[in-house]
Amino acid sequence: MGRKYFAANATDYTQKLADYAVDLKFGDIPAEVIERAKMLTLHTLGVALAAKPIELSDAAVKVAEAANGGKGGEASVWLGGDKLSMASAAFANGTLSDMLDWEDCAWAGHPNAGAIPAAMAVAEGLKKDGKAYLEAVVAALEVYQRVSMAVQPADDFDHNEGWAIANWQIFAASTPAAKLMGLTKQEMNQTFGASVLFAKMPSNLQQATMSNAYHYEYGITAQNGILAAMCAQNGVANLMDCFDIPNAYCEQLTKAVDRTWLDRNLDDRFYMMDILVKHWPANMWVQTPVELVDLLVKENHIHADDIAEIVVNPPTQYRMHFYEEGFESLMEAQFSIPYVIAAMLLDPKPGPNWYTPEMFKDPKLIEYAKKVKAGPDKEDTLLECFHIFQSGSHPEKSVTMTMKDGTVYEKTQRTHKGHPLDMLTLDEFCDLFRREASFTLTPERTEEIIDFVLNLENVDDMSKIHELLV
Repeated sequence: MGRKYFAANATDYTQKLADYAVDLKFGDIPAEVIERAKMLTLHTLGVALAAKPIELSDAAVKVAEAANGGKGGEASVWLGGDKLSMASAAFANGTLSDMLDWEDCAWAGHPNAGAIPAAMAVAEGLKKDGKAYLEAVVAALEVYQRVSMAVQPADDFDHNEGWAIANWQIFAASTPAAKLMGLTKQEMNQTFGASVLFAKMPSNLQQATMSNAYHYEYGITAQNGILAAMCAQNGVANLMDCFDIPNAYCEQLTKAVDRTWLDRNLDDRFYMMDILVKHWPANMWVQTPVELVDLLVKENHIHADDIAEIVVNPPTQYRMHFYEEGFESLMEAQFSIPYVIAAMLLDPKPGPNWYTPEMFKDPKLIEYAKKVKAGPDKEDTLLECFHIFQSGSHPEKSVTMTMKDGTVYEKTQRTHKGHPLDMLTLDEFCDLFRREASFTLTPERTEEIIDFVLNLENVDDMSKIHELLV
């Protein structure tokens, strides 16, 4: 198993996680967890398909093709169905999965923008069956949840110092790749080590510049996860026990390391069931205010032009920005509570239609967004929000809507649709996928993909997904 370095601090967390990932079998996974893995697959694939009209989506596919040396390979790009290498396809599909910020939210990030693209690319490329794919996805999410929680920042962390969300994201991609490649337990351990080497440096650049390039982070980590597994498969020296050696990974990210998360309830708890699914194509902390406004409008038959003011209370840190001259980028819009509420009021059906260059500057959208104000209470900080989510709940929000005739409507919500305490039903997942896929696929092809995903355990060759994407 290789030498033990820093023996005075020796633990075996890394190997426990590696053993778990390798040993996990389909028959060990409860039926409700298998169903959730299918639904997360469907939703992640759907939000990537919905991204087709976004200009950066075409750019992401072009970058993947260029890095691949042109078209050709064993894994499908979900938009268009062209085949690239497994790593290049994962780059394209990982980027597309986050393009609309519509996928999922775990306690510390968006693991399915890594787990699903990487697992799908490798399962397709190696012609694995559906059960192997589902095993890999579950293993990926269980490893990711524990690693990400072990390295969360201390309570005095300043978000402006740099957030590491795409750093631990790589473990969601490297774990299923290594499992599907049939790596040994030692090689899985080394895959984790390679993941540390290939992980993104924590940075605040994406938050500071609100660049569309933010979405590339997820493609890069999906790609690098596969490369990490390939490196371990083809042989590296040492590189063991990255989560055990101080300053090898955990201490590099936080002074508040909690290694007990690494093997917490490995035998009897599936933390992937605590992953939130976004109901709206927007940042996680924008979901509840938008949901509240949508409910008020529907329940009271409100027309947006009759609204005088919308107050969100308490407001959320870094999420109340508004620009009279309009918005400049996807991230700028997706992270703005005023923008997304206005987009929903202008066009109640969610999707890429909310994020066109025309919408960024639309006078009507700007008019509606200007009506959205911060309430009087102290704003929720992002760390406070994450702590509440990690405790099993969600930040409570109230929306007060005042009409031009003086009528006032108010609604409060803590857990919106898609939160683990109010998860979408199977029918709701399928209906949401139909909306997402409508921007790319015919209704007939959409139903074929739904049937494929709902019956993954009966699929004998995952490369058959290619036929449904061309």
